[in-house]
Amino acid sequence: MENTQRSEWDEEEKQAEVGIWKYIFGFTEMALVKCAIELGIADTIESHGGGPMTLSELSSTLGCDPSPLYRVMRFLTHRGIFKEMPTTQGSPGYAQTRLSSRLLRNGEHSVAALILFESSPVMLAPWHSLSARVLAYETAPFDVVHGEDIWRYAAENPGHSRLLNEAMACDARLVVPAILQGCPEVFDGLSSLVDVGGGNGMTLQLLVKSCQWIRGINFDLPHVVSDAAEFPGIEHVGGDMFASVPKADAAFLMWVLHDWGDNECIQILKKCREAISEDKGKVIIVEAVIDQEAKISDKLRDARLALDMIMMAHTTTGKERTLEEWGLVLGKAGFSRYRAKPIRAVQSVIEAFP
Repeated sequence: MENTQRSEWDEEEKQAEVGIWKYIFGFTEMALVKCAIELGIADTIESHGGGPMTLSELSSTLGCDPSPLYRVMRFLTHRGIFKEMPTTQGSPGYAQTRLSSRLLRNGEHSVAALILFESSPVMLAPWHSLSARVLAYETAPFDVVHGEDIWRYAAENPGHSRLLNEAMACDARLVVPAILQGCPEVFDGLSSLVDVGGGNGMTLQLLVKSCQWIRGINFDLPHVVSDAAEFPGIEHVGGDMFASVPKADAAFLMWVLHDWGDNECIQILKKCREAISEDKGKVIIVEAVIDQEAKISDKLRDARLALDMIMMAHTTTGKERTLEEWGLVLGKAGFSRYRAKPIRAVQSVIEAFP
């Protein structure tokens, strides 16, 4: 028994010796992926047909010194982001992968805008104050670092606001197809839909394009919708969701409620309930559900838990919720019943009825 315990301890110690380096140098992965996006490595390889490109071809096209580029590519290929393949001439080259295709600026599955947003100096700085948030729960690290909350900061800094809206639009291009594929029935029978906190309108554009019977209302703060592009079947309305929500058959909220505490969520949901009809009205919520990992995929559990930490760093009261917590919030907001369905995304779809 003692030898078995010692053997287990030795193995655990070996794993710890290797594993701890992930936390010492963990920031390098985000930094190198951001570097790849800014250099346009994936876009360059894609324009070459997906690969492979030699180091000389890649550095010449990017207009950079091959020596530092080689070191960057050595790191990225080791992480499996790009892959090494022989060229037609037999010399080694770099080719695209399913993962690197997500770094394309305008790719179908691109997350480039999300990466650039989360890795921006504005969004990274609050992480250095996370422990202070745990010790003094009243103030978000973002507020401490920048002197105001994330919404006021975005309103006063157009560049950051555009970065935020581009990141949300990027997420919409990934999640809306997953919603339409996983539970298209949630939009059946609806003639109008108000997207509360709809940003630049990308979510509604995708929904209205697929569900052409729906009249869309993109509702957000005035400075946000002022940047939204016109689109057939969509009306942009500026306002405050804590005061009132435009009337429609259904209200749609994606990645909005997790920014707020229970009291604020209840207030927003009550305004949504006032905006929808009693007979066929409903609220459609697209958010991460912490306790559904086993039903969706354990592989996304890390992403959902990380998202909860992002809420802690960037908002004062925001958090990701369990299904039971969603039920309590919806009940207090006056909804009689709800149902949740997982989709192929970090988020799930929750339908709440009056």
